Amino acid sequence: MFIVSEEASGGRIDVELTRRTGFSRSHVAAAIRAGAASVDGEPAKPSRILEPGEVVTYTIAPPAVLDVRPQAIPLDIVFEDETLLVVNKPAGMVTHPAHGALDGTLVNALLAHTGALPGDPLRAGLVHRLDRDTSGLLLVAKTEAALGTLGRAMQKRYIKREYRGIVAGVPRESEGVIRGAIGRDPHNRLKYAIRADGKPAVTHYVLRTRFRDAAELTMTLETGRTHQIRVHFAALGYPIFNDPIYGKLDPRSPLPGQALHAWRLAFKHPVSKEQLAFEVSPPPAYLATLDALAS
Repeated sequence: MFIVSEEASGGRIDVELTRRTGFSRSHVAAAIRAGAASVDGEPAKPSRILEPGEVVTYTIAPPAVLDVRPQAIPLDIVFEDETLLVVNKPAGMVTHPAHGALDGTLVNALLAHTGALPGDPLRAGLVHRLDRDTSGLLLVAKTEAALGTLGRAMQKRYIKREYRGIVAGVPRESEGVIRGAIGRDPHNRLKYAIRADGKPAVTHYVLRTRFRDAAELTMTLETGRTHQIRVHFAALGYPIFNDPIYGKLDPRSPLPGQALHAWRLAFKHPVSKEQLAFEVSPPPAYLATLDALAS
């Protein structure tokens, strides 16, 4: 508990409690939204502006410590040598531990398979990531040198990634380019949105198959922003089919979430310099969704 001083007045409660606790602002704001803080006995919102003399009461627990441990989870390994792995991640598997998904992730499985991986322990070995319900190819580095080389190649857009995805509705144009900077949605922390102050993002698409009320496309990324394909197609008016965040679930699909699959991956090997290319078909639930739409 504390009484708001003249110096603290005029500021937001989430900013002041971030300063006092030392926790991240997102953690503090989430705690406040859950009822962890009050002003003069009344529940506060994170944006609440403080006034001199007000009494602030709060109880904010520290964030859970994320611990990454190996777990013997089966992996679909497409390619492996002493330098890197290419894996086919199933839909429904989280790529790396985070609050709300502390184990059972791809990184937990990778650590059990390799013993150790370079880089940030929470994202050990990952050159890029996929959303939980997006399936497909992921590139993993097994050495520090490979992680650095492949990370730079990703930044310079030398690593090519192509997706297959189903969208709700049929785009008017059979191919196109979507350009729109992406940042956090100011109204929903679980979402991203096209924003003027966001990071540049470019997605190319080509129509594969038309259905009555949906279409399958191939999508190629120039950039790799979080939720990029999902945000871009939702903004275009054709959200990814069965996407519970940017669209809606559809009972015709047995997929756990969005109908999106990273099916092609091409890059230069960081040691041999050989050009490698891989392709994996979408999982059975994705193909069943195509069948349902075609019937």
